[in-house]
Amino acid sequence: MKIAIAIDGPAGAGKSTIAKIIGDKYNLMYINTGAMYRAVTLCAMNEGIEPHQVEELCRLVDSLEMHFDKENLIVNGVDVTSEITMPLISNNVSNYAAIAEIRAKLVELQRNISEKYSVIMDGRDIGTVVLINADLKFFLTASAEERARRRYEELKGRDIEVEYNTILQDIIKRDYMDTHREVDPLTKAEDAVEINSSDLDINGVVNVISDYIDKYLANK
Repeated sequence: MKIAIAIDGPAGAGKSTIAKIIGDKYNLMYINTGAMYRAVTLCAMNEGIEPHQVEELCRLVDSLEMHFDKENLIVNGVDVTSEITMPLISNNVSNYAAIAEIRAKLVELQRNISEKYSVIMDGRDIGTVVLINADLKFFLTASAEERARRRYEELKGRDIEVEYNTILQDIIKRDYMDTHREVDPLTKAEDAVEINSSDLDINGVVNVISDYIDKYLANK
């Protein structure tokens, strides 16, 4: 039986970590849509293409072959997983992700994948745009301070020098941009289950989502 699960939420809410675990647990293909936008941002910045250069960006996207190898994103044969999580990309991705033409191209690709496989997909507009008819939808959130702390600990663990307050301000800025952009803004789908993970660890969130999945599968 094919199933589609959507997980939305703001930056740093733990969507990717949770989606990967759930994907492994239920043998679902994990599609990290945020990573796809980050990859476009990385490639555009490497090529010196600015967000306002829409035609050049569209040509760039058309030249990219993207696929996931487990949790790693491969772009034109190169694993870009580590590069796309760097602060420089985090601080610029919203500018590129807000471009309607780029979103349309990536959304089409994401939908095509979901039509072929059982998937769990996370991002900003999965339940509201990409997988409107998803079998299960979740909206994962946490306080900006908690999300900043998690990102700080993650980057410090990779020996990347960062300041907590800088990360916090970047997250607040991204939240504003993501929720106020004209094209497909971040918003909770009406039929999504909201989970605030501020006081939950990873296993706690996984258990909540797993309960919903188990109940859904039991009724099929």
